[in-house]
Amino acid sequence: MQDSCYAGRVTLNAMTAAQPPQTAPPALQAQIKQALAQLDSVILGKPIPVRLALTCLLAGGHLLIEDVPGVGKTTLAYALAATLGLEFGRVQFTSDLMPADLLGVSIFEREAGTFRFHPGPIFTQLLLADELNRATPRTQSALLEAMEERQVSVDGATRPLPAPFFVVATQNPATQALGSAHGTFPLPEAQLDRFLLTVTLGYPDPRAERELLLSGGRREVAQGLAAALTPADLQAARQGVTAVHVSGALIDYVQLLVKATRDSAQFVMGLSPRAALGLIALARAWAWLHGRSSVWPDDVRAVFPALATHRLLGRSSGTPQPGAVRALLEGVPIP
Repeated sequence: MQDSCYAGRVTLNAMTAAQPPQTAPPALQAQIKQALAQLDSVILGKPIPVRLALTCLLAGGHLLIEDVPGVGKTTLAYALAATLGLEFGRVQFTSDLMPADLLGVSIFEREAGTFRFHPGPIFTQLLLADELNRATPRTQSALLEAMEERQVSVDGATRPLPAPFFVVATQNPATQALGSAHGTFPLPEAQLDRFLLTVTLGYPDPRAERELLLSGGRREVAQGLAAALTPADLQAARQGVTAVHVSGALIDYVQLLVKATRDSAQFVMGLSPRAALGLIALARAWAWLHGRSSVWPDDVRAVFPALATHRLLGRSSGTPQPGAVRALLEGVPIP
């Protein structure tokens, strides 16, 4: 599903006439470059998916990685956590995993005569939900409140999650998610919509694969990375993202794209207002990551397929249609 990594090429002449001003302090710019270099050293030959993943985190969203086993999905999550200096937790989702295994449980302590809450692995800064679609819908839904509200409710009490809180989930391809007979449970629309962006890594090109074969697996490399950023740096970057300018003409373009998805007969339903807001947030983060203080149409085009593909399901197949999403993007003119 390489369409998730598609980057647009059309830019308004008025926006390309001048060199864009830098939006991040030089020290933070250097840290961002170091972070990207570290990630590229682990996930070989995949610069666009790596930058889309970082863009998603800068935009304050959650990331879904869909691909076949063995192409580096889990390694990317390890590398993101290490590079960003975030506390890391991993949960292997299986059909017998219960919500309490994820959220935590209150246990009665006889000596104290009270119940004490024992937090689950969700209480971390970057949670890897590995093979999310192998869990039952009940356990999948336990993530909904955490992803939306950054808190969990257990035994009548609401408990905040650490900040920042990011979910990086992996799942088997949609073609395998056909039901429990295949050991997977398709994520419902409400769950998919909580993921701001989806990327696929795909097989490496021959050059990157040869380097991988010569140097060995990258999981150990990812776990041993030094932090290029701190959570405070990440927060500063996210504040910089929110300051990136979005013009009225750019909003017009976003509305045209969203309307096209709703008017299309190919999809079950179009993009929601929440998805439109997410598109603007992602475009801001992409622009900031590339050193610009305002959003260009190219920024919207670069992130649109990764935002839209998992939300726009084919009317006949009920599965993502990356080719149709790309065709829709190409067919909507920039105003």
